[in-house]
Amino acid sequence: MMFSREDLIEGTGATVLKCTDIDDNVSFNISTDTRTIQKGDIYLPLKGETFDGEKFIDKAIESGAVGYFTTGDKIFDGAKLALKVSDTKEGYLNLAKLYRNRINPITVAITGSSGKTTTKEMVYSVLSQKFKTQKTFSNHNNEIGFCQTVLGMTQETEALIVEMGMRGLGEIELISTHLEPDYAIITNSGSAHVGRLGSLDNIAIAKCEITSGLKADGTFIALDQDIIKKHVKFDGEKIYYSIKNVKILDSSKSYSKFEYKGNIYELNVEGEYNIENSLSAIELGLKIGMTPSEIAKGLASYHPIEKRWEEEIVGGFRFINDSYNANPESMKASVKTFVDLYENPVVVLGNMGELGENEVEYHKQVGEFLAKQNKKVKYLTVGNLAKKIGEVLSNYGFDVKSFDNNEDVACYILENLNKSNTIFLKASRSMKFEQILEEIKKRDI
Repeated sequence: MMFSREDLIEGTGATVLKCTDIDDNVSFNISTDTRTIQKGDIYLPLKGETFDGEKFIDKAIESGAVGYFTTGDKIFDGAKLALKVSDTKEGYLNLAKLYRNRINPITVAITGSSGKTTTKEMVYSVLSQKFKTQKTFSNHNNEIGFCQTVLGMTQETEALIVEMGMRGLGEIELISTHLEPDYAIITNSGSAHVGRLGSLDNIAIAKCEITSGLKADGTFIALDQDIIKKHVKFDGEKIYYSIKNVKILDSSKSYSKFEYKGNIYELNVEGEYNIENSLSAIELGLKIGMTPSEIAKGLASYHPIEKRWEEEIVGGFRFINDSYNANPESMKASVKTFVDLYENPVVVLGNMGELGENEVEYHKQVGEFLAKQNKKVKYLTVGNLAKKIGEVLSNYGFDVKSFDNNEDVACYILENLNKSNTIFLKASRSMKFEQILEEIKKRDI
């Protein structure tokens, strides 16, 4: 990713504060981090709630930067190029848009209340069968992650997959209008972040912002969900998929086989929710012109990422760690799949975050759902909100133990559970359930 001087000026709308000894034919790399800056880079300082990159412009120059962006008027010694913009993040977004249009890959945008990272990885596995593909790294799905993803493309990139997260209204719209995707996918709209957005309708509105930049001749692909259909604002082609149109042929530990639209597909993961996530990848692949066999090969090559249904033996116990994130929908689906697949199941549930003023009710609803699963399951809960799940389950006769912290539940597992048990971990990332495994490793010596 290299930009000429004119690219930097015209692409960001910058005012030139200083420009000396800059050859018209020289191109520059953009760096936002003084720790990794290289000689000849242009430093673009970003600002956040707790940091201000402009405080380190002098350090960037000392580290080899030949120029910098700023929102102020100060000219630093040693720089050959100084460019003033009203907002450095907006400048970063505009450079990403410029570069996206220059490379011009097939561009896919993905969002959803749950399953968006899994879906992104499945789409990547499918598209990589036919195209040189770039994707959002890990879950770096905010505006900065978007810019890093786009600017990480090479000249050979043929397909670009961008995951979009949000903390409020307008954030997905901002990314989408800079990306201008050819295809937009919504995995679902649920209760995640309802505490921030205030209602389920507002969540759906925020997710549907993904179509703000969707090209008029593009395609919208989404779960067949009434709340999405209610709020989507796009006049072009829409494709809705549903697990109801799937015939499940096999579902076992770390394996699924199913038929969809007359074709057979296999996944190295279990559960209806994973099959559902894969349907958007299938629909996208077919729309782009890939063959069912190419799509099937891509899905078969998908493997779950860390802390998403990650199997590990710790202290002689078999753990399934799915504690990367949690919301009511994903907790219900993943626990149901787990108890259906494993003998002697033990489920450890932690608090779900960002559910707003109705957070207690959402946790109780999870309890009511799990109570209907007709299997003997032992439940362990960690945290004040997860305890509400346990209270509901106790009322239905389930064996439940509640704990205040990860250390205590780790001790209980070591002292009271049988090695024949398989233990499932599910909670919001803030609960840091990896501490349970670390504590067991520490004590099992």
